Amino acid sequence: MLFSSLFTNAQPAQASQWPRGITYEIFVQSFADSNGDGIGDIKGMTSKLDYLQNLGVGAVWLMPINPSPSYHKYDVTDYYGIHPDYGTLEDFKEFTREAHKRNIKVVIDMVLNHSSSKHPWFLDAVKNENSPYREYYVWTHKDDPQTQKDGRPTGADSDNTRHWHQVEGSDYLYYGYFYGGMPDLNFDSPKLRAEVFKIGKYWLTEMGVDGFRLDAARHIFPDERPHDNHQWWVYFLNEMKKAKKDVYLVGEVWAPADIVGPYLKGLPALFNFDMGFAITKAVNEEQAGDLVANHKKIRAFYQSVNPEYVDATFLTNHDQNRIMSAVNGDLHKAKMAAALLLTLPGSPYLYYGEEIGMTGKKPDEKIREPFLWDRKARDKARTSWMTPTYNTEGTTVPLAAQQKDKNSLFNHYKSFIALRNRSKALTYGELSPIATETAGLSVFERKHQEESVLVLHNLSKAAVTYKLPQEVTGFQKVLFSTNGARLKAGEVTIPAYSSLLLSK
Repeated sequence: MLFSSLFTNAQPAQASQWPRGITYEIFVQSFADSNGDGIGDIKGMTSKLDYLQNLGVGAVWLMPINPSPSYHKYDVTDYYGIHPDYGTLEDFKEFTREAHKRNIKVVIDMVLNHSSSKHPWFLDAVKNENSPYREYYVWTHKDDPQTQKDGRPTGADSDNTRHWHQVEGSDYLYYGYFYGGMPDLNFDSPKLRAEVFKIGKYWLTEMGVDGFRLDAARHIFPDERPHDNHQWWVYFLNEMKKAKKDVYLVGEVWAPADIVGPYLKGLPALFNFDMGFAITKAVNEEQAGDLVANHKKIRAFYQSVNPEYVDATFLTNHDQNRIMSAVNGDLHKAKMAAALLLTLPGSPYLYYGEEIGMTGKKPDEKIREPFLWDRKARDKARTSWMTPTYNTEGTTVPLAAQQKDKNSLFNHYKSFIALRNRSKALTYGELSPIATETAGLSVFERKHQEESVLVLHNLSKAAVTYKLPQEVTGFQKVLFSTNGARLKAGEVTIPAYSSLLLSK
């Protein structure tokens, strides 16, 4: 048998409480289709809530669901609406109600850095210099002699001229950090800030969401004004707490730890990009290296800024090559990456399809392909809005088949998620690295109150025999193992690409 565990049904089913539990990221368009039009939708997601509950997730993060002219929907034209391809506001309310019945929280992508260039605000601002929405955006004149305006470089000689975009038939330019179709919103405008607060409170109170994933959180103000960025999110958090005291905010700040840290005062949860890269590197090189020690060091730094911060760990997301492709399709390494993610500290995020080994490399559409629920002839929920390159019948085993296979990647994820959800040590515990002389062996202790777990992962292709060092000889019970990893007389034997968890 692949897995063995001492957990029984008589033990507590859930030790972890969200936001310290598992969150599942969904690209709605590719997830599940309810009406046969080939496009994933909200009713389709609702029909799959039992699956998510069974998998053990505590929350879902939905990529943008607002009306938008693009397939990815990161350029919003109506902050109060649902994209018609996805359904209606009532469909969404039903989804949140059904999710909450299953104790699954709902987090939505909130794209506040910019709107679409087709948003009514922007269209009116372009047509009329006296528009009430003119101040919602950032403007300059092509002949403006200044080199700085609102902290944003302007003028023909600026290094950042690529961020400035000409209004057709006008001498004015507007600022769009990402591209011309996404004009930046002007957070120096009190009117714009008030509008943003109104939008956030609407989704929290009227639509029942539990929080927001905040896109491009580092770019609200330009890089020259980092303090203003930090302060804005403190301001935003305090306003959102007026609508929901326990509101959850997780920010996207893709940068080194020293730049990420100051955001934690306003964004209590931040994605740990370093962690995903480090796990991928370790499993690919089959070297434990300083993965655990570095993770402990970064966490200590973040805790010094905000002791209550939520470390949103993940392997890859919708902006990166999928983890199965990052490990070159190696199932053993994909399983090891999951085992590391789900036993190290953090509040893990799973990207949809990760649990069935979906592959994909950029461009972005190719890392957002349709989820495979079953064989195509039987798969009524599979979306068809795009023709997949990576995830076809011949390359990816559908969920239905994996559910029946105890050795599948899906059951590997499900077992580790259940293990983590039942363990306060794995959910909340402090991290203590244990040094070894075996390059492919990662050993660490997780401890919370009276519960301690010793975790051993063999990242290498060769079996490892390891005598427990003196400081951990008290761990004498096998809590969980894969592939027959075992403990005997203070010595562990761990087959290639396998894991062993011990308790006292």
